Amino acid sequence: MKLEIDIANLRKWIGKTESATDQIAPTPIAALAATLDIQAAPPPPGAPVPPLWHWLYFLEIRRQSALGEDGHAKLGGFLPPVPLPRRMWAGGRLEFHAGLKVGETYKRMSRIADVQLKQGRTGHLVFVTVHHEITNEKGIALAEEQDLVYRENAKPGERSLKPEPAPKESAWERPVHTDDVLLFRYSALTFNAHRIHYDRRFATETEGYPGLVVHGPFIATLLVELLRRHMPAAKIRRFAFRSVSPLFDVAPFVLRGKPETDGKSVSLWAERPDEALTMTATATLC
Repeated sequence: MKLEIDIANLRKWIGKTESATDQIAPTPIAALAATLDIQAAPPPPGAPVPPLWHWLYFLEIRRQSALGEDGHAKLGGFLPPVPLPRRMWAGGRLEFHAGLKVGETYKRMSRIADVQLKQGRTGHLVFVTVHHEITNEKGIALAEEQDLVYRENAKPGERSLKPEPAPKESAWERPVHTDDVLLFRYSALTFNAHRIHYDRRFATETEGYPGLVVHGPFIATLLVELLRRHMPAAKIRRFAFRSVSPLFDVAPFVLRGKPETDGKSVSLWAERPDEALTMTATATLC
């Protein structure tokens, strides 16, 4: 039976908004630092929140009864009720203004910016773009757009797409090996109940993945941490990333990066063991 997508109905969600308020407490930052195996004391009041670590705040806190079988919130709330079983973070764009500070309180306004239906080789794809703006009485701290993709389950015998090769030359590299504990800790810190990240049986038997799926935001965070490790004085003005192919915990992967000749941008990417690209990103420096 062919699946029909009522894109006109889904596009009625464009313009829908929600808001959340949160105080930037030091404990989540200390907990993520420990998860990344970084030796760091809890940050004092007024300390800046590292780039992308704002994902530890403004969390979706849903009642257990409001979750679907996969751990996501049931369809039809803030996000449109896309009738496709697989949902992943396809990428995003961020612009850092004043940045977030520990101890301060902020409001995040979120808006559905776009909903698009596309036809991929493996079936329907629905892309949802969400715009966030984080502010307080001092003005805008951060603006962000997130691209979410919904897709059909893999079909029996379906061949994988030919992977996109990763760039050959990098100035920096760092191997990473994720496991159940690391992915669980990141899921817990971001209150992400999506079972593909910590429930191996669900990920492999229900959704057909070869292992646990490494969170897209986690890979993006690791790429920024690679930049900060090699350029500790750098200040990021903009950051954009795109997921190219899923990454699983069944084998190590490599983070790579290099400053560009313009002196203002840094190219970053994550590479699978088969040298295929899994995520690409660009950081623009102040």
